[in-house]
Amino acid sequence: MARLPYNDPADLPEDKRYLLKRNINLTRALSHSVEGNVHFQQFTNWIRFGSRLDPRLRELAILQVGYSARSPYEYSHHLKLCLDFGVTEDDIRDLIAFNEGRDHGLGEVERLVVDGARQMADAGALDRVTYDALAGHFDHERMVDLVVIIGTYCGLVRILASLEIDVEPEYQVYLDKFPLPAA
Repeated sequence: MARLPYNDPADLPEDKRYLLKRNINLTRALSHSVEGNVHFQQFTNWIRFGSRLDPRLRELAILQVGYSARSPYEYSHHLKLCLDFGVTEDDIRDLIAFNEGRDHGLGEVERLVVDGARQMADAGALDRVTYDALAGHFDHERMVDLVVIIGTYCGLVRILASLEIDVEPEYQVYLDKFPLPAA
C-alpha cells in the first residue's frame, strides 16, 4: 500500500489538474509536490519524445532497469509502453533470456544497451568495455541520452520503492505475462 494517498484532479489547483491527465498512481503520488511533478513530467516527456536515442533501444534500457531492480511498477508500465515503441514480445522474452544467461535473439547493439542498463542498475556505472562498445555505435549526444535515461530510471525505481507505489490492476496483466524473477 502506498505511503501517500493518491491525489485526484480535484485535489490539485485547477491550473495544475493537467498533471493528472495520465491518471496513474505515480503521477497521483508525485502530485503532492505540484512543481516537482511539473518538472518531472517535462523531463520524462523529453525522454519519451525529445531524445534522439532510438525509442526501441530506450525502452529496452528502461525495461532492463525495472527488471534489474525487481520493480513491479516500473517493469509493468514499461512492458506496456515498450510495445508502443517498437519492442516486440519476442524482444521481451530475449531480454529475460539474456538476463538468465540463456540463448537469446538480441542483436549486438540491443545486448550492449541491455547489459549497460543492467550494469548501471546493479553497479551504479557502465564498465569501460561496455561504454567503449556502446560509443562505437552512438554519437556523443546519444551516449549522453542513454546514460541520462538509464540513470533517471535507476532513480525512479528507488522513488517507486520508497513511496510504495501500487501497480494498477490494468498493468498487472503485463506482470502476469512476463513475471519478474524472485528476489
